[in-house]
Amino acid sequence: MQLHFLDISYLKTGNEKQKQVFQLLNHYKVMEILKAFSPILVGTIPIGIDIASSDLDIICCWDDKANFIHILTQKLGNQTGFKLYETIIRGHQAVVAQFDLEEFPVEIFGQNIPTTQQMGYRHMCIEHYLLCQKGEKFRQQIIDLKQQGYKTEPAFGVLLDLGDDPYQALLQYEKEFLNNDFYNLFSPKN
Repeated sequence: MQLHFLDISYLKTGNEKQKQVFQLLNHYKVMEILKAFSPILVGTIPIGIDIASSDLDIICCWDDKANFIHILTQKLGNQTGFKLYETIIRGHQAVVAQFDLEEFPVEIFGQNIPTTQQMGYRHMCIEHYLLCQKGEKFRQQIIDLKQQGYKTEPAFGVLLDLGDDPYQALLQYEKEFLNNDFYNLFSPKN
């Protein structure tokens, strides 16, 4: 079976939390609302290293920032705790919306960068590759570090000795990942 992160249907056959997230996102039509922005669910839940406090991270690509903000506000602005802000991440404008869907915190992150080229997606694919390569003990060590308060990339950084900027250092594995048949499981289908 191929795991394809661009379509959330893989969550239907995942662990209990993944199944719950699939139902939740479909019930609230989140991916449908964001469809024009090529949404991808990224982060810890898709790759099974989430902890109790993990949120749903959805990345998007906008061509028209004002339209993206309008859609978020109009379609999701009535959700509990909704807030929206703009920021700059590594030199690129970003729009972030945060709110709660039932017991799950949600963060929608949009940039004018194709979603499969955004750091959130790239990191998740590399992390999944490393988890598959290094096995269950490594996965549990990542989860343990996250439960101690580490964010995901810094947790990988500790175990892989990635230095001061694990976010950038993780990308060193991208060439290995891209040159491996494993990549075909996650790359966009033509």
